[in-house]
Amino acid sequence: MATDTAADPAAAPAAASAADSAADRASGPPADTGTSRLLRPYAGGLAGVVVLHVLGAVAGLAPLIAVAETGRELLAPGPPDADRVWAAVAFGAVGLLVRLVLTSAASGAAHVLDGRVQLTLRRALAARLGRAPVAALSRRRTGELAKVVGDGVSAVHPFIAHTPGELATSFAVPLVSLVYLFTVDWRLTLVTLAPVALAVALVPLLTTPARRRVEEEFETAMGRISDAVLEFVRGIAVVKAFGGAGRSHRAFRTAVERFVASFLRMVRGLAPVGAAMQLALSPPVVLGTVLAGGAFLIARGGMEPADLPPFLLLGLGLTAPVAALGHGFDDMLAARRAIGRIREVLAEPPLPEPARPRTPRGHRVELRGVRFGYGDGREVLRGVDLVLEPGTVTAVVGPSGGGKSTLVRLLPRFFDPTAGSVRLGGVDLRDIAAPDLSAAVSFVFQEVFLLRAPVADNIALAVPDADRDDVVRAARRARIHDRILRLPDGYDTVLGDGIRLSAGEEQRIALARALLADTPVLVLDEATAFADPETERAVRRALAPRGDRTLLVIAHRPETVADADTVVVLEDGTVVSGAHTPEESR
Repeated sequence: MATDTAADPAAAPAAASAADSAADRASGPPADTGTSRLLRPYAGGLAGVVVLHVLGAVAGLAPLIAVAETGRELLAPGPPDADRVWAAVAFGAVGLLVRLVLTSAASGAAHVLDGRVQLTLRRALAARLGRAPVAALSRRRTGELAKVVGDGVSAVHPFIAHTPGELATSFAVPLVSLVYLFTVDWRLTLVTLAPVALAVALVPLLTTPARRRVEEEFETAMGRISDAVLEFVRGIAVVKAFGGAGRSHRAFRTAVERFVASFLRMVRGLAPVGAAMQLALSPPVVLGTVLAGGAFLIARGGMEPADLPPFLLLGLGLTAPVAALGHGFDDMLAARRAIGRIREVLAEPPLPEPARPRTPRGHRVELRGVRFGYGDGREVLRGVDLVLEPGTVTAVVGPSGGGKSTLVRLLPRFFDPTAGSVRLGGVDLRDIAAPDLSAAVSFVFQEVFLLRAPVADNIALAVPDADRDDVVRAARRARIHDRILRLPDGYDTVLGDGIRLSAGEEQRIALARALLADTPVLVLDEATAFADPETERAVRRALAPRGDRTLLVIAHRPETVADADTVVVLEDGTVVSGAHTPEESR
């Protein structure tokens, strides 16, 4: 069961209004500021999290320093100073407690902040996708958009919740350790840094342009797999029915093979450098370097044996910055790429809203010299003139690819014409506020997408405050009431993976939604394509214009054409017969 309503607005003025208000709150940033403006309000919170992480990590050094100082005191010539030993123990215990408190607070605050950032990004993306022209969104693959809204936002999680605090900690802790170790013996401190210097010398190999290109190819290959999976799953019934399983499987296998090839290229480029860095920073290498250097200095009388334990305890911590770069680098790059993709989506210009909205006078629909193309250089509509009078049914027929679906999608303003105008009640749709337009025009698709929510909520999407009696009446008129009663919980049944409805039943739920909305203009894009003839006749009677309701239908059956007041034949983007022009209708 689909869980998205973007493809089935079905006359949802309340939903549209909510989307617009969300857009005002969340998608305000213009294209030139992108995601940075969205994240700017959280900069102070992120800085606070980093400070807590650093202070907690530095406090965590206290037990190690306490052990080191205790060892130096016990190994030094002469009797140990008991007061100094107990002071070191107290110092370590207090540091451990402070670390526990601060790191717990930092972790909690970071994840709360991350939740707020993700909520902001998803609200902004949803609002921008809701306001962007359908033509602009159609240029992007479904899998790509799903990856941006889902995985793309999730990829920001490490960047907010983990990486900044860990990186800051990884540099602050070694810095404090270095200061302490230099006070013990500066020569052995330099020796201890030798493995770190070797690993740092390898870091530039992780940031080469070639590696970035390979990672971009890897991300693209992952998007292709998402597309292939979506296409295969959605079309599985058709594939089986027409024997196209072989071709469908080949498309999926090709996407997987390309993904594997790009993954292997990325791994081959990372493996040698990663292995060398891990070897240089490994405990045996670091401890071996410290012991060798310490033994040399002690043998030559340049250092007391009691001074060696601090280096054995704290020397491994000096490798943390390079280790953090190695472990966090991929997370940072992934977050950067994700933010870039989010910025691209947020940069999609929304349909312009009128500065001074006008109110339509009635519900007469006029198309005047309408032209439209999807950006590939080919016009889908070429100079369409058409009038839909209130209280009439207009059926649009014609060959596939003639522009029928594009034509009817202009009325709910899924996109604007590239030339000409679409007018409602004498007002250009571009001059009507979105909530007013949603309250006047509803749309039902052939392919229906329903919310993962109770049936009643799906029907009442456009009228959230509708009572159950109104919902039931709409379901009865759409001839879906009896089927709903057979569901496990009736109207309270949550539609989802465990509940299977046929395509015709889903269409009738969408029709019930449109009937409940009761807008004066209703557009049906083959919305009864999956219904049996008897059900379609009943639904047509329910949808018959009452008063001044205007009905525009893409027709696919002779009965629909027979019931229409006007039949428009559309071929190759032009009206060849049946239309009333604006001038003729005056």
